[in-house]
Amino acid sequence: MADDDGKLSDFEKQALKERTAELRKQAGRKGGSKKEKDLQDVVDTIAGLPEPDKAIAQMIHEVVTEMAPELDPKTWYGFPAYARDGKVLVFYQQASKFDARYGTLGFQDNAALDDGPMWPASYAIVEVTDAVRKQVGELVKKAAG
Repeated sequence: MADDDGKLSDFEKQALKERTAELRKQAGRKGGSKKEKDLQDVVDTIAGLPEPDKAIAQMIHEVVTEMAPELDPKTWYGFPAYARDGKVLVFYQQASKFDARYGTLGFQDNAALDDGPMWPASYAIVEVTDAVRKQVGELVKKAAG
């Protein structure tokens, strides 16, 4: 979000640069379907992450692929993300990107998570466990409707 002077923060500038690079890369790719290329971008993004982000992102990728195979993998501002009809539904915001204490599993407003007048739309993840994998699966399944 821009500051009071209307200037972008360093994080916002970096996010815009990454999104612009993603769009240029997508426009310049040859061969294969868009879905195949987008999937490869996600796989490459995950492979390039440091631990524990890499293990968490890989687990999320596996869970989303299993629980909501109708969602299309794509990168979104440098995040591994999964979309329906081109609109991101769920994504992983890696901790290393912002030098944060934890990464977050985030859901956009098209996720079917509504529960009364207030509900969580992101979840901190610090490690992969069976319980975390199960909870992510339940959230993804519910979000995808």
